[in-house]
Amino acid sequence: MIKHPSRHCAVELQALPSRIGQVRRILSAQLRYWHMDPLIDRAALGVTELLTNVHRHAQPDKTCTVEFELLLDRLVVSVRDHDPRLPVVADIQDTEPLATCGRGLAMVAAVSESWGVRPDGESGKVVWFTLPTPAAARPRPAAATRPPRRTVSVAETAGLVFPEVDVRRPEHAPARSAVVG
Repeated sequence: MIKHPSRHCAVELQALPSRIGQVRRILSAQLRYWHMDPLIDRAALGVTELLTNVHRHAQPDKTCTVEFELLLDRLVVSVRDHDPRLPVVADIQDTEPLATCGRGLAMVAAVSESWGVRPDGESGKVVWFTLPTPAAARPRPAAATRPPRRTVSVAETAGLVFPEVDVRRPEHAPARSAVVG
């Protein structure tokens, strides 16, 4: 996978409820900056679930690092903590209908393109997920340059004036998030 050097962000934090909301806002702002607004809701949901798992289950502490990286065709969001125990994915059918926990990784799996967990040395793990980027908003490789504009004579336009429009860059609607916080 080809990486773009300015398309990476990392945040170190204590996985406390108030900090989880801050990370969602940072992630949302970064995705807006990268013109990846369509990914905001799914990315915010996924990172919330991963950070909630650190808050509830990680030992010996709740310190973790959240990284988000925009590659050419996907966003990768990962959470690194200091607990070497790998998460156990509950079978959603075995979860009580009114249970308030046990569905987080199933939700991450449902909203992401792929997800996984890997040991991180002897004292931690990384849980990650990916989201495909919208084709129109994918960053262009450095070699892709704007084509030269063609000059049109007045005779060719027969007296009509056409405004110049760049159709390669769509207008972005204001971001709306269903995630509170």
